[in-house]
Amino acid sequence: MRSTPASMRTQNRRIRWVTGASLSVLAVVASVALSGGAGATPTPSAPLVTTTTTTLAPVPPAPKPVSSYWMAASDGGVFAFGGAPFLGSMGGKPLNKPVVGMATAPNGAGYWEVASDGGIFSFGAAPFYGSTGSMQLNKPIVGMAATTDGKGYWLVASDGGIFAYGDAAFYGSTGNIHLNKPVVGMAPTADNHGYWLVASDGGIFAYGDAGFYGSTGNLQLQQPVVAMAASHGQAGYWMVAADGGIFAYGDAQFYGSLGGVPQSRPVVSMAVTADGLGYWFTNNNGAVTAFGDATYWGSTPQVLSAPVVGITQGTGNGSFTGSSYPSGSYGYDISKYQCPSRGGTLPPAPHSIAIVQVEEPGYLNPCLAQQAAWAGGGLNLYIYVDFGSDPSSLDPWCATSLSPAACNYGFNTAVQAFNDAKTAGINALVPWWLDVEDASLSGHQSDTQALVQGSIDGLRYAGLNSVGIYASPGKWSDLVGNYQPAVPYWAADWGIVPWTTCANVHSLFAGLPTGPVQIVQYSAPSATLALGGMDVTFDNDYAC
Repeated sequence: MRSTPASMRTQNRRIRWVTGASLSVLAVVASVALSGGAGATPTPSAPLVTTTTTTLAPVPPAPKPVSSYWMAASDGGVFAFGGAPFLGSMGGKPLNKPVVGMATAPNGAGYWEVASDGGIFSFGAAPFYGSTGSMQLNKPIVGMAATTDGKGYWLVASDGGIFAYGDAAFYGSTGNIHLNKPVVGMAPTADNHGYWLVASDGGIFAYGDAGFYGSTGNLQLQQPVVAMAASHGQAGYWMVAADGGIFAYGDAQFYGSLGGVPQSRPVVSMAVTADGLGYWFTNNNGAVTAFGDATYWGSTPQVLSAPVVGITQGTGNGSFTGSSYPSGSYGYDISKYQCPSRGGTLPPAPHSIAIVQVEEPGYLNPCLAQQAAWAGGGLNLYIYVDFGSDPSSLDPWCATSLSPAACNYGFNTAVQAFNDAKTAGINALVPWWLDVEDASLSGHQSDTQALVQGSIDGLRYAGLNSVGIYASPGKWSDLVGNYQPAVPYWAADWGIVPWTTCANVHSLFAGLPTGPVQIVQYSAPSATLALGGMDVTFDNDYAC
C-alpha cells in the first residue's frame, strides 16, 4: 500500500496475488458487470460519481442467525452489534440513577436495563415483572440476570441482597452477611434453580443447585473481579477482572484473556456466546475483545457520552455495524506518495472513505496534517508494518510470545505512531489499520505473528477502540501462518466488483483475520468502468 506509486503497484499486486481460480470468477463478474446482463442488482448506497452503468449479481442468501451482542452505557444508551436489533434505550432520557447492567430475553427478542436503584427498563419482548425503583435499598444494585425462559429476573445488590421477580425464585443471599469485599455480579444456573454471586475479590457464593467449583477469594489479585458468567454445562463459571484476566472453574473452559496485556481502561463486563464456546470482554469505553468462537462484531464509537457498563449476548444476522463508513460508500487510501509538496496529487472530491498513512517505522508521513485535512470527517489512519526487534516494551505479554523482540518492536512502533499523529495536530482517536504486506516479513511467520499482536496491543494501549488489519487475502497466511486475530479486516486488491468480496472472501481464503470484512480496496481499470469512473491512478476503497 505504500512501496510504490499507486498506478505501478496496482499492476504488480494484482498479477501476484490473484489466484487462478479467483481469476475465472473475476472474469465472469467483470463480464456481467460491463455487459449489463440480466439478474438482481446490489446497488451501492452512495457512489462518488453518477453513471448509467448497472452492475448485476445474484441475490445473496438470507443471513443465518449468529451469536452477537448488545452493550449498555451508564446513561442507558444501547449499542447493537452483529445485526442484533436495536430495540430502544434510555439514552437521552432522564434517569434517577445510572444504569449498571443489562440482560437478554430469550432468542435475542428483547433486553432489560437495570439502574443502581433497581429501576428496570424493558425493551422488545422483554416483559416488565417488577423493580426496586421505589424502594429504599441498603446498598445499590450492581447487576441482574434473567431466567432462561425470559419470564423473570433477579437483581443483586453490592451487599449480595437478591430481589427476585416473575418466575425467578429466591434461593438465598448474603444480604445479612458481613462481606470482605462487595458483590459485583451474578449468574444463574441453566435450569434456573440456583445462582452464583461473585465479590470483587473473586469470592463465590453458591445458592440453590449452583455448585461451588472454586474462587479467588484467598488469592492476591492484580485487579478486582468485575463480572462473572456461567458455563452452559451447569457445572462451572468464569470470572473476569478489571485487567482482563480470566478465571475458569468447573467445566468452564479457558479461551484466552487480556491478563498481562497493558490496558488503558478497565474491563467492566463479559458475555458468553450462544454455544458457550467463547466469550467477549468490554472495557468502559466499549472496546470489545473476542475469545474462542466469539466473533468480533465491532466496538462502540471512540468518544462516548457515558461509560459502558455491560455487555450481553444477543442474536443477529451477522451484519457489521462497527464501521466508521456507511455500507456502500467509496473513497481512497493515500500515503506519502500523494504528498503535494513532494510532487504527488490528492484524490478528487467527493469521498467518504479517507485512510491516511501515518508512518512506516522510522519515517513520518511529511504530509500527514495536510492529508488529514483532505480526509475530513472520514479520517482513518494506518501504519505500514515492517520487520524489526526491540529488547523491551510496556507489554508484559510480549515476554510470553513466540518472538518477544518482534512483539516489543510492534508495540513500541504502534505507540510511537499514535503519539506522532497527536503531535502532528490531527485527530488520532479514529479507527487505525496495520498494513501487513512488506517483503521484510516474508519467511518470519512466528516473528510476524508476535509483531502484529504487539502492534494491536500498542494501539489498544493508546486507548483506541478499533484496530484492524489490511492485507492481501492470498498472502496473509504466508506471512503470519495460522494467526487469526479477532479484528476488522480490510481486504487488499482482490476482485473486480468489491462488494462481492465483502460477502465471500472469508469462504475463499482460509486463515484471515476473523473480524468482519469492513473495507475492500480495488483499483483495476475494469472495476473503474463497472463502478462508475473512480480514478484508477489511486487506491480505491469500498465500505462493506
